This record gives sequence, C-alpha cells and structure tokens, in this order.
Amino acid sequence: MHSFFAWIISFGMICNIATAQILLKNPVLPGFYPDPSICKAGEDYYLVNSTFSYFPGIPVFHSKDLKNWKQIGNVIERSSQMDFMGERITRGLFAPSISFHNGTYYVACTDIDNGGNFIVTAKNPAGPWSNPVYLKEVRGIDPSLFFDGGKAYIVYNSEAPARKPLYEGHRTVRVYELDMLNLKVRGEETILVNGGADISKKPVWIEGPHLYKRKNFYYLMAAEGGTGVNHSEVIFRSKDIRGPFMPYDKNPILTQRHLDPKRKDPITSVGHADLIEGPDGSTFAVFLGARPYDGDFYNTGRETFIAPVAWLDDWPVINYGNEEVQYSYKAGWKEFPNKDINPLSGNFSTTYHFESYLDPQFLFLRTRDTSWYSFEKENGGLTIKLLPETVMGLGNPAFIGRRQQHLTSSGSVEMEFATKMENEKSGLIILQSEEHFYYLCKSFKQGKDVVQLFKSTPKSKEMELISERELGKKDAKIYLKIAASKDSYSFWYSLKRNKWTLLKEGLDARFLSTKTAGGFVGSLFGMYVTSSAKPSGNSAVYKWFSYSGSDETYQVLGSKR
Repeated sequence: MHSFFAWIISFGMICNIATAQILLKNPVLPGFYPDPSICKAGEDYYLVNSTFSYFPGIPVFHSKDLKNWKQIGNVIERSSQMDFMGERITRGLFAPSISFHNGTYYVACTDIDNGGNFIVTAKNPAGPWSNPVYLKEVRGIDPSLFFDGGKAYIVYNSEAPARKPLYEGHRTVRVYELDMLNLKVRGEETILVNGGADISKKPVWIEGPHLYKRKNFYYLMAAEGGTGVNHSEVIFRSKDIRGPFMPYDKNPILTQRHLDPKRKDPITSVGHADLIEGPDGSTFAVFLGARPYDGDFYNTGRETFIAPVAWLDDWPVINYGNEEVQYSYKAGWKEFPNKDINPLSGNFSTTYHFESYLDPQFLFLRTRDTSWYSFEKENGGLTIKLLPETVMGLGNPAFIGRRQQHLTSSGSVEMEFATKMENEKSGLIILQSEEHFYYLCKSFKQGKDVVQLFKSTPKSKEMELISERELGKKDAKIYLKIAASKDSYSFWYSLKRNKWTLLKEGLDARFLSTKTAGGFVGSLFGMYVTSSAKPSGNSAVYKWFSYSGSDETYQVLGSKR
C-alpha cells in the first residue's frame, strides 16, 4: 500500500517542482526560536516561540508564504502582564501555542515557576494582548487550544496517572473542555495518552500536544524523547475527541535520532511540531531543531524549521521521502518578500542605529525598565546607565541583546564610555546563562583605560580575567567585536572604525553550548554595562550595534543531504 502512495507522492513532487515558485530555506527562523506554534487567518500566517525569562516574551511573527517572516509584536510586552524577576534565564515562559477562532487570537502558555498555565487574547496579533487568565485546574505544561463544532478544548502535558510514574519521564496528555467566554475549564479532564505511543517501551516526556480534525478523524500530535538528540514527533487518531486515541503503527512521524551523528551539516533534535495548511492547500509542519557544529554542541539554540507533510492512509508523515531534514524545500506558491530592513533568516549583515526605538529583535532580562536607557536625540545613540546588577544575578541588569543566529557570525558596537572607577565596565557580551558567558569591555585599572576580556566562572558570581590591554589613547570612543566561528570565539577592539586589533582568539565556544551550559536557550550578543554591585551615576552611549552572519548551508538549494 505504501509503495502506491509513494508513487503518487513522488509524481506529485515532480509536478510540483516543475511549477514551484518558492524555495523554503531552513531554518526559517535561525537562532534561539524554539517550540514553534503556528495558525492561519485568511491568507495570513502567525507564529510564536518560547522566550523563557527574556523580555518581551513570546514574539509574534507574520508571513504570507511560510518563508519570509516579520516580527510584528510580542504577547508579553508589559511588566503589568508578568515579569520573571528572580528566575533563571532558562525558566519563565515554556512552549506557547497560538490559535485563531471567530475573529480572536489566543495564546496558551506556561509560566513555569509562577502561575502555571494561562491564556491571553487579542483582536490584532500585533497586540496589545490581554492580561493572562490562569487556569489552576490545568496542571502541567505546553497547553494548546482546539475548537470544534462550537466547543473548545485545552490539551496539555501532565503528570502520570494518580501521580505515580512507572519510570522517569512518564507523563500523560490530557484534555479539558474550555468555556471560551470566561476562559475556565468545564467538566472533568480526560487522559488521552498515557506514557506515549507505546508505554511498554517506556517513552519519555510526551509533550507539546496539538489536536487537529481532518475528514472523520481527530488527530493528536505530540513530541516524545525529550528536546535533545532523542527528540521525535508521534501521531495518534480517534473518531472521538475523548478517545481512545490509537497510535500510528509507523511512529515516529519525524525524528533524526537514528542518523549518523558524524554526517555533514546535521540537523538534530527535531520535534515539538505543529501542522498548518500551505497557501496551495498542502500540509506543512513547523518544528524545532538544532544545527550542531560538532557532535551535540551548538550555541544558536533550538531553531524553527519547516518541512512538507504527506498523508499516508490518512496519517500525516513529516519530511516523507527524505531520511534527513532538508535545508530547503520547493513549494508551489508565490513568494511574498517582506520589506523589513532587519532580516530574520538567510545570510545577512545589519546595523541598528539607535535614534528613537529598539528593534523588536532586542531582548532584556526578566523585565523591561525604561528608566535606565534612553535615546540621544541630538547626536543619536542609546544611553545606558550603569546598574549595580550583573548578569550573574537574577534581577534586571543593564543588558540589551539579540540572538546569535548563525554558526559563523559576529556582533560589534561603537561605544562611548569614560570612567575612573575600576568597578565600572561597559562593553559587549556573548551570553548563554548566568554562569556561561564571555564579556569584552572597557574599564579603568591603576589609573589607565583598559580593554578587558572576562570569562564567567560556573557556580560562582565571579569573572575570570582572560586578557587585558592598555588603551594608550585617551578617548571615550571604542569599537568592540565578538566573532563566532563554529567552535570558537575571537575578540577584537579598535579606537578607529574598521582598524581592528585582536585581543584574544580561539576561545572555546563549547563553553556556551547548550550541552555544556544546559537549559533551553541559545546565545545572545548583548550590550551590557555594570558598576558591579556598587551604585553609579555613570552611563555609556552605544552609537550602533551591528550583526553579521553567514552559514554555508543557506546556499544549498534543495539537495538531498
């Protein structure tokens, strides 16, 4: 039976390639954009991602072609909605899902340490979004909404039956009916999946569930195996929303865990998928994945990928016909490029000039406090006050960063900063967590201006001085650059633009990898100033921030890898 369907799909792919008008390149959202969820409203697509303890939380992206995305807002953009003070970077908001129904947009998500599962709503996906409505009865993570015949449901990952797990990682998928008028659960919850596709094999971490309806079946799709290299996606179906849900006998419908880890340019850890209808009526899936530069080491975090879906005997199979997730897929619809001057994907270089606003790609830690930064109206630039808080703490330090989106990339700044205090520092950081970062900065030591490079010390709120050089010229202006080359970082400074001096090269990038540092986030290049636990009235002015990234895989055009 499958050979017949394979012939039909292959024939369809040949015809599709002949008329294809667009090339979807992976990842469609490179860098730290994990846990994608997508919805369609008319001809428009909207996508959201996890942001954990970064602020604003949950970016909202818009596209008309599933290739070109533009950030149009954030779901959590006001501190009055919530903040993440006191939480580690890798906590905060887990796995949002976005839905559209009867003119209203819904996002369901989990604030993992404060409040649990909640729903916010908006009439315009660009915002403003409502304050969160918490659902205390929904115990677990990864909530997702489903609308069917005038009823609404919330499906989510939860604990083992009777809170008695049979093994580590034993979880369930459960559902409640939802009163959409009051955003409250209705009736009793039902366990839809216990353990996973085959509980006899002790499947772990069944999570990220979504419900769909197609023809006469309800489909339940979820991830298994954890979000690392054993990640996968599995599918179940039922004639009734309350089950029983039967697993597909050829699960998983997406994984890369069985492939040679030494293969060229691997895409790993794929899962946490969501299905969507493309502009031509075909089905596609968005999902997270990672691009390691060596083994399981990557600094760009978990990223958003896309792949076509084939329906075999009324079962969806992601990336059918390919063993490996591809770096590009051809699709048969028109491209709609956006005109955003700051691109989100592909190879690019962009410079942010701080005149009156911050690009939405910039992030703060835990909340946004506008009292410590402002824009220079006359000469241009971003003035940032030195705060006693540091990135090693759990507060709101004077840090403003953007994602490292490429394995080969750089961040650079032009900065004006003068000090005669050794505790005051201003510069450029590459940050993965409170305990894993490199910090390139200008400071003052023994009566002289110096440029310094620090490395964080895990399990300690101290920094190790790696390199230092005296700045002979007395000038407030300095240029700083951090360059990533897959498994290493190099650090540069200059007193004249484009006249770079190498301070240190070849520092181990694995120190900032997810495998070493842990957690669920990727690395960020950031502007960061601090007075190191001491009050200060000093400030630094950043004239511009530049990011450049180039990965060879973006040059691949639909080849089998």
